Amino acid sequence: MYAALDLSKYIICKCIKDNHPISNLQLQKILYYIQKEFLKHDSCAFSDEIEAWQFGPVVPVVYYYYCGFGSMTITSSYDDYVIQPGDSIIVNQIVEEKRKLDPWTLVAETHKPEGAWAQIYQNGKGSHKIIPVELIKKAG
Repeated sequence: MYAALDLSKYIICKCIKDNHPISNLQLQKILYYIQKEFLKHDSCAFSDEIEAWQFGPVVPVVYYYYCGFGSMTITSSYDDYVIQPGDSIIVNQIVEEKRKLDPWTLVAETHKPEGAWAQIYQNGKGSHKIIPVELIKKAG
C-alpha cells in the first residue's frame, strides 16, 4: 500500500514523461479509479481517505498539495517515489485510459446515481464526508 501523495507523484511524472500532463481534477479521479481497481483485488492502493466533494471523489491531502496549480496541468517533477512493478502495470493502464478523457467526463463518471460518491454526497448533505472503502468496492 502506498501513500496517496507518493502514488500521485508517480502518476504525474508518468503523464509528463508521456507528454500528457494532467490537472489536479484529473488526478483526483484517476486516484479514485486506481483505488477502486485495487479494492476489486481485496487490497488498497493507498491508505489515505477519499471524501465526497462537489466535483466528485477527492483525496484531500493530494488536493491541497496541488491546489496551487488551479485548473492548469501539474508541472512538478519527482524522483522520490517507489512503485512495485506489478502495481505499475495496473496503475499505468488506468492512467493511460482515464487521462485521455475530458476532466468533466471524469466528473460525470464518478457522479453516477448509484455510485459510492452519490450515496455519500447526497446533493451536498454529505459534502467532505469520507467515502468508505467498502462502499467504493461495492458501488464504485
